[in-house]
Amino acid sequence: MSVSASSPRLVFAILASATASISLLQSLVTPVLPTIQHDLGASAGSVTWVVTSWLLAASVGTPLLGRVGDLTGKHRTLLISLAAIAVGCVLAAAAPTLWVLILGRVLQGFGAAVFPLTFGILRDTLPPARMTSALGLISAVIATGAGAGVVLAGPVVNLLDWRWLFWIPAGLTTVIGVLVWRFIPAEVVRAPGRINWVAAALLSGWLVALLLPVTKAHAWGWGSPQVIGLFALAAVLFGAWMLVELRSGTPLIDMRMMRLPAVWTTNLVALLFGAAMFTTYAFLPIFMQTPVSAGYGFGVTVTGAGLLLLPMLVAMAVAGSASGALATVISSKVQLVLGAALLTVATTTLALFHDLSWTVSLAAGVAGAGMGLAFSSMVGLIVQGVPMSQTGAASGMNTNIRTIGGATGTAVVSSLISAHTLPSGVPAEAGFTQAFTVMAVLAAVAVLVALLVPSGRRSSTQKSPGSAAGDLQDELLPV
Repeated sequence: MSVSASSPRLVFAILASATASISLLQSLVTPVLPTIQHDLGASAGSVTWVVTSWLLAASVGTPLLGRVGDLTGKHRTLLISLAAIAVGCVLAAAAPTLWVLILGRVLQGFGAAVFPLTFGILRDTLPPARMTSALGLISAVIATGAGAGVVLAGPVVNLLDWRWLFWIPAGLTTVIGVLVWRFIPAEVVRAPGRINWVAAALLSGWLVALLLPVTKAHAWGWGSPQVIGLFALAAVLFGAWMLVELRSGTPLIDMRMMRLPAVWTTNLVALLFGAAMFTTYAFLPIFMQTPVSAGYGFGVTVTGAGLLLLPMLVAMAVAGSASGALATVISSKVQLVLGAALLTVATTTLALFHDLSWTVSLAAGVAGAGMGLAFSSMVGLIVQGVPMSQTGAASGMNTNIRTIGGATGTAVVSSLISAHTLPSGVPAEAGFTQAFTVMAVLAAVAVLVALLVPSGRRSSTQKSPGSAAGDLQDELLPV
């Protein structure tokens, strides 16, 4: 089959596989953080950088490489992103120390540019009428893939070793890269302009200056000169970054688009959801694996933690896939509000009632349903709020903001848990209780922000996620 003859369904299948591979890496490692900590002789605070480093790199690399893709070619940049994931996985799998593992995770995080590149390629490949449902399906793959990582980690570790959590994705990503090279068409027309390196440096600077003191505040002290100084530096760099982006003709993140009511409200919900989602993936498995002798936790294995979180994955997949059909009777805005409300109920339950495994598993299932509804409905709201020509960029931006929220939320929760430890070094229950409470507050704020999202009406030339879903499946799925 020639490149030019690649069918839309084959292109979609390859791109869905690429997004699934990076989604798995978001959470695949989180259930085994205690094992990695023990094997590499790391502290409870430093091992969380295995998660935070990925999120930080993704927050910077996603808009940067997304812009590189617009200028030099999405096909080529997608191959570079997949190569970064594969190399990062090999480095992490063979890592002799924690910091080498973290370096590998940074490379994997830069591979998160697969998300906006996928959105852009779909925009270039598919007819406009099929864009909404395509983006919705890809968003469901991203959310479900991240949840699947938590469940799959246990069986892989039990049968092999935690290092195979990276060897296997390295092989799969290599295969996907070959498929992309062979079957994804390279675009002929590319966007004019240049890469705004100043904006990239400022974005990197304020994210690091923000996340470092949040992570280390329990050790340095919240009132210490280091923490206060870095927060002040983050504020200055953030202001400078905003100014540069607003004045730039080729911004990394289009701040003018961010000012659209439907966009900024939906993106703010994405920021809050990202914080709650990633902290759930990162720390709920650790809570479940904590020995009962600590006075809380269930002392389960990595596989046991994955099974307890299975309701979250199932609920997320079902709710996400049903979102398009529900759009014919329940608007995307109502779905977003409902998703945030479900997440509020779930996190509040975790904060108040986490003594029994079944209540924690049930709460995880409710959280999964909320995430599935919210992530799919966000795509519909974003697409309704921007011109069709900007759907890829706006959807990619929404995903990136979710990642930034995840990086910030993970750092905050890591600081809370690390600040409360037992004499044995195991995190104390108080840290988890505070973390769940913070997540509940963020989810409640997300409900309020979701209520501010404009309902909006799609133009006659655009279809709703529900009405387009059938057409997309006819085009992409084999009969």
